[in-house]
Amino acid sequence: MPRPGDPVVTHGLIGLCALVFVLGPVSGLNTAYGTGERLSAAQAEYFERWGVIPAELLSASPRAAPTPFTALFVHGSWLHLLGNMLFLYVFGTMAEERMGRVRYLVFYLCCGALALLGYAIANAESSQTLVGASGAISAVLGAFLRLFPRARVTSLFPFLFFLPLRFPAWVVLLFWFAVQWLAARSAPSGPGVAYLAHVIGFTLGFVLAWGCFRRPARVSSAPATATEGDSKP
Repeated sequence: MPRPGDPVVTHGLIGLCALVFVLGPVSGLNTAYGTGERLSAAQAEYFERWGVIPAELLSASPRAAPTPFTALFVHGSWLHLLGNMLFLYVFGTMAEERMGRVRYLVFYLCCGALALLGYAIANAESSQTLVGASGAISAVLGAFLRLFPRARVTSLFPFLFFLPLRFPAWVVLLFWFAVQWLAARSAPSGPGVAYLAHVIGFTLGFVLAWGCFRRPARVSSAPATATEGDSKP
């Protein structure tokens, strides 16, 4: 039986994302999808069915209506999955404890869907498929900044030779947000990382946490290790 403080929702989200990925055609572990051209066709159909296609979503297509939620559990590669789940594990555990399980789950799903919707509105004519939990996890990061600004997290920065150094959460998260903001402004159109969804999700998470929780919890340290640089969201 889970104890009151156990991060059941965070662990459940990680487990569900991992299960969906392993059973889907992208992982390469499910032989039912075949190989070669058959596998490539299955992957393309998979992303189109469960991912967000901005042009289709904004056309009010009934098929596209649930995709801002289904896309949160679909990932494009092992690196995409592992990077997102690492951030969710590090920052989601404490955010869930502070918010409570039900509110945290609603917060995660709604912010993730709104981040994808915001990206779709800004790229209304795009036919590129958008998948991943990055928008939702970005919202968790924004909430963490509000709730635990003085927590310390261990980070690996490429320009510091990947040395594990401990910084206040506000330093790490504001640096991460600045990188996403600059990337969103300079990113070319076309397939790639949806930096704008990260920016929207982070902003939503911070604002909602600010409105729902007047006083940040007094926490001096985070229990796990965060990574910066090439890792996502």
